[in-house]
Amino acid sequence: PSATPNDQTLALYRAAISTYLLLSQPAALYTQISKEDFRRVFEGDGANAKDAPLGNIYPRSDALALFAVTVGETLTAEITRLFETNDFPAGAMLDSVASQAAEMAAACVEREYLNDLKDSGTNADATATLPFSPGYCGWNLSSQIPLFHALHPEEIGIILSESCLMSPLKSISGVFVVGPKEIFQFDDKFDFCEDCQTRSCRARLAAIRSSA
Repeated sequence: PSATPNDQTLALYRAAISTYLLLSQPAALYTQISKEDFRRVFEGDGANAKDAPLGNIYPRSDALALFAVTVGETLTAEITRLFETNDFPAGAMLDSVASQAAEMAAACVEREYLNDLKDSGTNADATATLPFSPGYCGWNLSSQIPLFHALHPEEIGIILSESCLMSPLKSISGVFVVGPKEIFQFDDKFDFCEDCQTRSCRARLAAIRSSA
């Protein structure tokens, strides 16, 4: 955050933003799901880590919603084209912009879902929200299969490969978990945490703790 980008980096960033605005085709959907139905999604083919935090969190939640977001195939194709033509700086910058945009899109959908809960009187003032995605925090990637069966992200152009990877690549799927703040407290000291390069859960958990 304290770094000052040079002119070349800023030019690459501005060009990537312009390309994103031109080519992105953002789309999203979400649907509320009961704990019993989500249990089948979460368990998948039984390959989850035994100590996956979500397994202890969702039974104590107030509400659950499956979600999927994408920034579209056209943008992904342009990223691929830039790398294939050896324009690595532009490709890397556009890839980063698209990844961040997908994360921001998921946050927008989360806010929309919370607004729906508030309008329905379901969401209490003392609750917090945390998203979880298959492939992270001990939740096996194979759970994408029952998640897709329940949510149908193909309606917004997201398809699932045999290896459970999504296309377009810049897509996110998972579950929003709404509940008391205390259910989300866990330490990132699990064996599977060693494979995580971002530990992004720490910032999210800190935000929950510090929220009013």
